[in-house]
Amino acid sequence: MANRGEIALRVMRTCRDLGIATVAVYSDVDRSAPHVRAADEASPIGPAPAAASYLHMERVIGVATRTGCDAIHPGYGFLSENADFADAVAAAGLAFVGPPGQVQRAVGEKTSARRLAVAAGVPVAEGTMEPLATEAEARAVAKRIGYPVLLKPAGGGGGKGMRVVAGPAELASAWRAATGEAVTAFGAPALLMERLIEHARHVEVQLLADRHGVIVWLGERDCSIQRRHQKLIEESPGPAVDGRLRAKLGAAAVAVAAAAGYENAGTAEFLVAPDGTFVFLEMNTRLQVEHPVTEAVTGLDLVALQLRIAAGERLPFAQDGVHASGAAIELRITAEDPFAGFVPQGGRIDFVREPSGPGIRMDSGLAAPLTVPTEYDPLLAKLVVWGPDRTAAIARARRAVREMIVAGVPTSLPFHSFVLGEPEFTAGRYDTDYVATHWARPVPAEISEGAAVAAALAGIARLRSGPRPIAAEAPPWTRSAREDMLR
Repeated sequence: MANRGEIALRVMRTCRDLGIATVAVYSDVDRSAPHVRAADEASPIGPAPAAASYLHMERVIGVATRTGCDAIHPGYGFLSENADFADAVAAAGLAFVGPPGQVQRAVGEKTSARRLAVAAGVPVAEGTMEPLATEAEARAVAKRIGYPVLLKPAGGGGGKGMRVVAGPAELASAWRAATGEAVTAFGAPALLMERLIEHARHVEVQLLADRHGVIVWLGERDCSIQRRHQKLIEESPGPAVDGRLRAKLGAAAVAVAAAAGYENAGTAEFLVAPDGTFVFLEMNTRLQVEHPVTEAVTGLDLVALQLRIAAGERLPFAQDGVHASGAAIELRITAEDPFAGFVPQGGRIDFVREPSGPGIRMDSGLAAPLTVPTEYDPLLAKLVVWGPDRTAAIARARRAVREMIVAGVPTSLPFHSFVLGEPEFTAGRYDTDYVATHWARPVPAEISEGAAVAAALAGIARLRSGPRPIAAEAPPWTRSAREDMLR
């Protein structure tokens, strides 16, 4: 398992279900992490910086060969979308659980994916088809296509390195910031530019493809609620996607995958404009963070299917065998302070209480005590809820957020508590500007009991700058229970 945190644990659980032994790798700072204890074996791969550990291809492959592994699952992030790594895994005689290197080069790099989409007849946003070489070239393209524009890394995904440029005065600083983050996150400074579609929804389609030419799509996920172009909440089905649009998105996703000769799991991402038109954004050549949303509504285990495809097996169903039921929502629990611009936070987690009950799933790397390092992505856990319809799913999500406590570091839980009670979200009327236009304003909302207790346990008593949801007055029995908990 060439990864860490909750995704390493999630993959290991499916492996255990299938009778497959697992080997964890860990950096020095992750020596006591839950994924290390969960594996059948574990091996160190270097110091905390990712470049010296989780991104070090030779060390990761060395552990796999030394321990007798048959395959490497990259999870998401790190080396999951590195074509050279996929090739190196194959050259070492191991199965790479994901698209092979040639597929990743064809569709994982954003500019080549755009060219494939155009060739397949799928619309793309106006912009560059080749990586930009200089800031001057970027300035010329922006002048041609018109502001606002979006700068983003040509390789990798997850929203890292993206910058919105509203006008010429902002381009120089955005270019420097996007280039620097692209190098840090993906090892390459190449950027592309697109005309920004304003008030769009970010909708993605989950794909599976085997080696025998069968490609299926498993419905869509709306991922529009984001900060810094990175997702916070995902749901399926999309509240603004009707049957006609869903069919069009599915057909477009399959067309791009077929043009690339796609294999294994992947996700085609689209921007949907307010008038229902859409453009292809990119293909994520890996398992998505939000894949549990699709699993919840389809009843499928995507990791198990990934493993079977990597072993050369055929998909056990065709497109007419895909059935969705109910509605699912995923809340990303991150070590970030939502009251201070979602600034990532490191520290020590001293107490954890995770929710349970009907329709609740936790994909979690949480434990207590646990040190949260600052060297990696701040994602701690994913709270996934399912309900027979969207209204029921939201109700269960509210209950689950109230139950959950993570004490010791600030988390995104107060933000989720606010959103789940906010009228525009509950009505399904939101787009990619939601966080900027809703969380920034001082709207009173009930904060979760879990978040309130966590704040007390962590000693967070000061008021932070900026708007803050207001806790509702708790009834006497709740106050008594809270006092017992604090004692």
